[in-house]
Amino acid sequence: MFLLLPFDSLIVNLLGISLTVLFTLLLVFIIVPAIFGVSFGIRKLYMKTLLKIFAWATLRMERGAKEKNHQLYKPYTNGIIAKDPTSLEEEIKEIRRGGSSKALDKSPDFELSDIFYFCRKGMETIMDDEVTKRFSAEELESWNLLSRTNYNFQYISLRLTVLWGLGVLIRYCFLLPLRLKEFLSKHVHLMCYRICVRALTAIITYHDRENRPRNGGICVANHTSPIDVIILASDGYYAMVGQVHGGLMGVIQRAMVKACPHVWFERSEVKDRHLVAKRLTEHVRDKSKLPILIFPEGTCINNTSVMMFKKGSFEIGATVYPVAIKYDPQFGDAFWNSSKYGMVTYLLRMMTSWAIVCSVWYLPPMTRETDEDAVQFANRVKSAIARQGGLVDLLWDGGLKREKVKDTFKEEQQKLYSKMIVGNQEDRSRS
Repeated sequence: MFLLLPFDSLIVNLLGISLTVLFTLLLVFIIVPAIFGVSFGIRKLYMKTLLKIFAWATLRMERGAKEKNHQLYKPYTNGIIAKDPTSLEEEIKEIRRGGSSKALDKSPDFELSDIFYFCRKGMETIMDDEVTKRFSAEELESWNLLSRTNYNFQYISLRLTVLWGLGVLIRYCFLLPLRLKEFLSKHVHLMCYRICVRALTAIITYHDRENRPRNGGICVANHTSPIDVIILASDGYYAMVGQVHGGLMGVIQRAMVKACPHVWFERSEVKDRHLVAKRLTEHVRDKSKLPILIFPEGTCINNTSVMMFKKGSFEIGATVYPVAIKYDPQFGDAFWNSSKYGMVTYLLRMMTSWAIVCSVWYLPPMTRETDEDAVQFANRVKSAIARQGGLVDLLWDGGLKREKVKDTFKEEQQKLYSKMIVGNQEDRSRS
């Protein structure tokens, strides 16, 4: 027993030296650069190395699948089927042109062939639903060594299995403990958010920084994840707007409001549009206060589209600073499916991803025109964000994530068809 004491002392000394070295590396390469906003290029080198490993793993998977006659990818895709935009009247006329022997201007009010349009639309909706697919995670056709991003990969070779197991050890035993750091200060927002960016191994490319939001304005952006706030706040100062939450999110909100006058609403206050507009207007009129950061979609969308912007933030007459955010899903899925995962589970998934890679575009400031209402202004800002970020511009309400389609949406299609019939009747009466 006494012979083992020197060996035990050696082990303790080695552990102490290892912890000292680890803390020194953490201080030199993460905390200090985060404070001063500088980068040594280590994360970019890390990203390039991962890309090479992913490419090799994918080629090995494809070769192994071909040898074993195994279907590597699913027969369907989560992508978007491109369609040429046509109106209801044009499509029905096209159907009548192909199936009716009568002239279009002499056709009756209703033909049996008209139902083919609605049948086809119903089938297209089932086969390529462009609403519900925005609330499920993207599935990659390549493997990034995260088993949760593609569930169709199976065992191919021992080398790939060992590589995947090594990745699990790195993500859970090294990256996860390294990313669980406390905020150094609750009162220095920029430093804290930069530390969070380093903690998530976020590699962010900012474009057109001269258009960054300024005091007295409103910054609006598309919404994919709660970390959108961290992505933007690590490059500027913002006052947050949102609903008071409980749990971990509530703890974070209470800590944030101690250092900055953020605008939090109770659940009952959110429904009072006049109260919300009043508080936002009071904030933006004070030029000494930080610009407000708002995500008008009201819910997280899966990084492929921009859905309807709520008009409330576009009614108060302030200058709007649009921002487009686009994530690279190869390194980790940033989308938060709030109906499936809680905040703690989501943060765990983020901290065990390889990295968070995204691009941020600051668009030129926009103001509401004299002949433009709030809805038109919101749609114009939304279109600019979608165009810059390479996202699909959809008119659907993100509230469909939790609610059924409103009757007004159904009535719109009925009105379009009725207008077409009335128009045909007027044309025949004139002739």
